[in-house]
Amino acid sequence: MPKTVQLFLFILFVSCTSNALFAQDSSINPKLLSKYKSNADVFLGYDSFGYSYQIKNNVFSKTKGTELFEYKNVSLGKITKVDLQNPLKIVLFYGDFNSVVLLDNQLNKMTEINFSQSPTPIVVDAIGMSTQNQLWIYNTLNQQIGLFDYLKNEYKTVSIPLTEPIKYYQTDFNTFNWIDKNNNWFSCDIFGKITSNGKAPDFNKIEIISTSQYIFSKDNILYFKGFDKTNSDVISEIKILEKTFDNFYYKDQILSIFTATDISNYKIVTP
Repeated sequence: MPKTVQLFLFILFVSCTSNALFAQDSSINPKLLSKYKSNADVFLGYDSFGYSYQIKNNVFSKTKGTELFEYKNVSLGKITKVDLQNPLKIVLFYGDFNSVVLLDNQLNKMTEINFSQSPTPIVVDAIGMSTQNQLWIYNTLNQQIGLFDYLKNEYKTVSIPLTEPIKYYQTDFNTFNWIDKNNNWFSCDIFGKITSNGKAPDFNKIEIISTSQYIFSKDNILYFKGFDKTNSDVISEIKILEKTFDNFYYKDQILSIFTATDISNYKIVTP
């Protein structure tokens, strides 16, 4: 056999072997911990005290065992967004009425804010809990990110105007993360510093874990994006039992899968 053919076959063998190893290493097999029936319209997740949160017929509820707390406000329309970062101060956003309600840990109303009546004109398109009695706000009137002090009823803009519409956003106390319509991922801190975090893959749903990790779904397949041991980008398929699902939630290595009838909780160890 000519040496050129031998070399070609060797390279082909190494390439196929590498691809096979990558395919094997690029999947995550989580362990199923529990599965139970659910008739909720939307499953929102858990808190550190073991309570689950959901919406059914536009009624927001919190449950654990036989405990049940509920909150509904028919005058404000449909619940658009829920922020569970602080289970002692939960944020419910009602987009149709440009309003937010803050609830305590028993789902009693603490504060209700109508941003249309704010001293500074605000039309909210994104919202989340921040630090020091403040809420993250994306104001569509000026296309800027700001902070609203709900005790002082004061609003301040912190970012420059965004140039592209927001496709997805997620907040924590110190950071407003968003992915624009071109899948570019940015973050803004409470001082207005904007950081580019690269480009996200095309997704149906996504949940940001850190500045370098996220879980996303595409065509009913779940993926984890992070780094391998060599600090290289890696995207791994998460092998769950469900063939279709409505939503997912991740916290503290627990991945929850929400379908029309069930909630499954998996233990997941990411690379």
